[in-house]
Amino acid sequence: MTAPLPVWRGRVLAVLGIVLAAASLRSAVASLSPLIDRIAADFPLPSAAVGLIGTAPPVCFAVFGLLTPMLTRRLGLERLLIVALSAITVGLVLRGLSTDAITLLLATGLIFAGVGMGNILLPPLVKKYFPDRIGVMTTLYSTMMAVSTFLPPLVAVPVADAANWRLSLSLWAVFALAGTIPWILMLIRERGDDAAAAAAVTVPDARAFARLVRLPLAWSIGIVFGTSSMIAYVSFAWLPTIVVDQAGVSAPVAGLLLSLFAFMGFPASLLVPTLVVRFQATRTLSLIAAASGLVGITGLLLAPIPALIWLWVVLLGTAPLLFPLALVLISIRARTPETAVALSSFVQSVGYLGAASFPLIVGLLHDATGSWIGPLLVMAGVLLISVPFGMIAGRRRTVEDEWEAKHGDW
Repeated sequence: MTAPLPVWRGRVLAVLGIVLAAASLRSAVASLSPLIDRIAADFPLPSAAVGLIGTAPPVCFAVFGLLTPMLTRRLGLERLLIVALSAITVGLVLRGLSTDAITLLLATGLIFAGVGMGNILLPPLVKKYFPDRIGVMTTLYSTMMAVSTFLPPLVAVPVADAANWRLSLSLWAVFALAGTIPWILMLIRERGDDAAAAAAVTVPDARAFARLVRLPLAWSIGIVFGTSSMIAYVSFAWLPTIVVDQAGVSAPVAGLLLSLFAFMGFPASLLVPTLVVRFQATRTLSLIAAASGLVGITGLLLAPIPALIWLWVVLLGTAPLLFPLALVLISIRARTPETAVALSSFVQSVGYLGAASFPLIVGLLHDATGSWIGPLLVMAGVLLISVPFGMIAGRRRTVEDEWEAKHGDW
């Protein structure tokens, strides 16, 4: 067996391109919500517009996740990522220049379209450029995504105080613009080499997505991803209100608890990809995620006291370790970058479509019952349902293997 190459050897531009792209995919989303009050002070911002901004990310991610394989067949992975990062860059600048709720929504929609494509493209790019270092590179870019989730809310208000909310929103365009440069340089470098230029275009099989619909392995990874997304989106929407109502903590403490929940994605991103690739720990990690989330939810229901609320949030925040788990599974459960494009699209579209409705369901259920018992039990039920799918996702075979075992050649 050939020893894996050092990550940097001959692949510096690919490393930089993937890391900078990962930074843009979450900072573009996480930088807006802390500034809603500042924006509303400058122009009317109806509650419906704020609600659309809150629910749009998973819907856009799912829709553009479905479109990405088709666009990849036309442009290739690298060129489409440049398009996605360019859309994010332009959207962030335009969002900072917004003059009313409509322009803010349109700019945000452009950002989410770019993020939706970028989400799909990173796992197959890792598969293509780092087949010998999938665990290391998934750790690197998922950790960058975790950092860029909890960092923007911490700096958004101070920057707005020092300058204004427009600069605070627009400054993240620097990362997206920087993310395009390594990929542009790679394409320029390869332009004169026909073989290399041909290799730069990864063309997904048009039939692969339809085949994945018939495979339990693909659905299992999608449900694992969707469970993580559900916990994350419900928590970002409702956790501060839940801890205020259940434990009686103050609003500032509730904000700190939400930051703690988001921070738990950082150690998970550092550890999970390596544990999966080196130690085949998918099933163990799935059980840990479900058990931790269930204990956290039980604590919020049965012992919601200020002294313990921090522990319950830490445990609930452990459940989204399923996110880096699903990302690395997309890479290792496909033989080729071409199949990884289709699998990434399928998994993330299924996951985000499933997660998109849960913040609304939780809110409606709370309004109907006047209690958080029902919503928390719904979250617990989803975690329980995810367990057998985590076991299926832990099977050491690719989607091609599963197809060939049932239907013949892939």
